[in-house]
Amino acid sequence: FFPLLFIYTFIIIDNLLIFSAVRLDTHLHNPMYNFISIFSFLEIWYTTATIPKMLSILISRQRTISMVGCLLQMYFFHSLGNSEGILLTTMAIDRYVAICNPLRYPTIMTPGLCVQLSVGSCIFGFLVLLPEIAWISTLPFCGPNQIHQIFCDFEPVLRLACTDTSMILIEDVIHAVAIVFSVLIIAFSYIRIITVILRIPSVEGRQKAFSTCASHLAVVLIFFGSIIFMYVRLKKSYSLTLDRTLAIVYSV
Repeated sequence: FFPLLFIYTFIIIDNLLIFSAVRLDTHLHNPMYNFISIFSFLEIWYTTATIPKMLSILISRQRTISMVGCLLQMYFFHSLGNSEGILLTTMAIDRYVAICNPLRYPTIMTPGLCVQLSVGSCIFGFLVLLPEIAWISTLPFCGPNQIHQIFCDFEPVLRLACTDTSMILIEDVIHAVAIVFSVLIIAFSYIRIITVILRIPSVEGRQKAFSTCASHLAVVLIFFGSIIFMYVRLKKSYSLTLDRTLAIVYSV
């Protein structure tokens, strides 16, 4: 309980500070920092969708959640996760334009386009899951209604349904294709970025260019890496302990 409480408190305070710093400091009003501030804002709610409930379960004997609460937790957790994934892809494109087309960057990444990309990431992230959640809400569920996971997730919940849930595979394929597509866009962007950076003659120039991308690339690897291991791995490797460990990494 206490390590998780400390981590959650740190996440909230840290992301609030980042968001406030970017909003209040006019020197940081550029596309890169604006995307970072939106990402921090989403991160606050993304972790809030699961960790407070985890904390209440750890400290109390009542380890239950209502059906409506379970559906809402799944919807907000994955919708916010989708929004973050799209935003990370947008940030990779932003870095690609900044480093590969620096002279055209101000005319391409205008404030209006940044707002459209940020709002579009959130709207798409929240709309794409609505059909799946609506369909799950109509399913009949039978006992014992116990999920072997630290928060409500699609696979553990669907195992409790008393009907055929094979139709959900269509949604899963769509989500998997979207994840792969995002990863490919990010990979292509960074291949081009690294190619351009290596051509910079001065060591200082290369270090400056790499420094603007290193933290974003680290977040991308952790975020998409945990998603791929958790949702795209083979069923043969399924393990409850591994699943819960990956879920902690994915949600924290």
